[in-house]
Amino acid sequence: MATITAGHALAKVLVSWDIDHIYGITADSINNTVDGLYQERDHLKYIQVRHEEVGSLAATADAKLTGKVGVSFGSAGPGATHMFNGLYDAKMDHAPVVAIIGQSATPIMNTYFFQEMDQDPMFSDVTDFHKQVTNPDQIPYVMDEAIRYAYQTKGPAVVIIPDNLSGETIDFEPYHTAKVLKSATTPAVDDSAVDAVYELISKAKHPVLWVGLGMKDAREEVVNFSEKFSVPVLSTAPSTGIMPTDHPNFMGSRGRLGTKPAFEVTQAADLIILAGTNYPFSRFLPKGIKFVQINNSVADLGKQRDIDLTVLADAKPFFAKLNQKGAAIPATPFLKAAQQDKKNWDAWLNKVADDDQSGLNPEAVIRAIKDHSDDDAVFGLDVGNNLMWSIRQLPFNHDQKLSMSAWFGTMGYALPASIAAKLSYPDRQVFSISGDGGFSMVMQDLLTQVQYQLPIVNVVLENKAFGYIQHEKITANQEPYGIHFIGADWAGFADSMGAIGIKVTDRESLAQAFAKVQDLQAAGNTKPILIDAKVKNQDPVDTSFMPIDPEQFDKATIDTYTAQSNLFDQPPFSELLKNES
Repeated sequence: MATITAGHALAKVLVSWDIDHIYGITADSINNTVDGLYQERDHLKYIQVRHEEVGSLAATADAKLTGKVGVSFGSAGPGATHMFNGLYDAKMDHAPVVAIIGQSATPIMNTYFFQEMDQDPMFSDVTDFHKQVTNPDQIPYVMDEAIRYAYQTKGPAVVIIPDNLSGETIDFEPYHTAKVLKSATTPAVDDSAVDAVYELISKAKHPVLWVGLGMKDAREEVVNFSEKFSVPVLSTAPSTGIMPTDHPNFMGSRGRLGTKPAFEVTQAADLIILAGTNYPFSRFLPKGIKFVQINNSVADLGKQRDIDLTVLADAKPFFAKLNQKGAAIPATPFLKAAQQDKKNWDAWLNKVADDDQSGLNPEAVIRAIKDHSDDDAVFGLDVGNNLMWSIRQLPFNHDQKLSMSAWFGTMGYALPASIAAKLSYPDRQVFSISGDGGFSMVMQDLLTQVQYQLPIVNVVLENKAFGYIQHEKITANQEPYGIHFIGADWAGFADSMGAIGIKVTDRESLAQAFAKVQDLQAAGNTKPILIDAKVKNQDPVDTSFMPIDPEQFDKATIDTYTAQSNLFDQPPFSELLKNES
């Protein structure tokens, strides 16, 4: 047993859970807690961000990328409120995080002192675990419980600490209870459910497998299923990479972030298997499709739409058993048409990338990232058109990782996520990809990358507009009011911050930029790099609804859509299917 400050005991609890870095900004209401972190500085690195929102988002990205709890802190009042974006993102995307919130010292609480406020109710919506400690001995105990709660619920927990309490001395003996990170109980695989799913597959002519993050450790099972039963595979956008993106049976994602083949195979499907996902937009799929949902959460079964067959099970062991059933099914006309649809789509993306006659296309920038990224690269992705281009083109066929703000959809996510990625995977190549709108929300924390010598490649796609919202205005026949804004010399900004800025305006300067990046990386560069890509404001093709099939739409509708979308050399799926039948 040691006699130490309660703040030091808190830091020891964090270290005991293998937490090696923490984000935040110190202030008078949390100084004693930060001094406790200082006592464990050899084991727990304090990452001083320039805005608490960035620290909170980075902690959430840590949790998404590694599965380990992410931790950030903020002072009372504004420090606490700045952290909501990261906490809600963790709640919506089921990421285990803990937020440590400072509070005024107990003698001045409830006296209307500077920055003193009743913070506990503020967090009641974001989590059920929001506890304010009332004596110093509680601090390490509540901290330990908060971490356990975050792991149990895969969500956020909040610990509020009056500053004077963390500075008081306590007798502390480290806890010896096992650090269990995962639940030991999972629903057993029901053999009769395996038989029922197999029967549906064997009868279906146009089956599709749609995987979510619940299948993130099941790449082998997904690939084996797809190849054995000749089934095209989609993924939700956050689970991109479960199926290798260069596999001919992988169609991409459906929706605004999707692809033409993904949209068309789901429109033509007669059976869709939702595995490890609670995909919200499945409710908009055509009628007449049979649905199977495999999920280990009872609450998620049928949450988004009526399901013909529900299976309560972990998807990975379920598919391991399912793959043992029956004989292999040779490639069907449906699968062959889907494969050709994907080839055509990939060829179109390359043709668009090749064309810079009227300005640099974003597809060219993403392709350059793809061509110069390692097989274990990590990508922090922002919200907006940049995410659409990234999901469609980036390679996730080896050990690459991505982190995005999926359900909460907060702009400014990419830069904090890249910081988390480089700290968690220091030996990997890390990219952040943002639009100029999202990047400008958090650009001050490029300084954090500089300060901690994080050689991240930050790519800013500048089109001087909120492009994702611009599309919504166009489709709603509204004026693009409030959409456009001034640009900036982002490369110059990076240089002024101590980073390395590179401006690109066409394919030639783009190639030169990535050649320079390669040279810098080979030379052991420790500075962050910012590629300032001046791209044309081209509205990316909306794949959530694609009226291009002449069997369903008139010529005027098709011509209008393809012209607005710059879509060419893309025969409809019905034509491809006829050719294979």
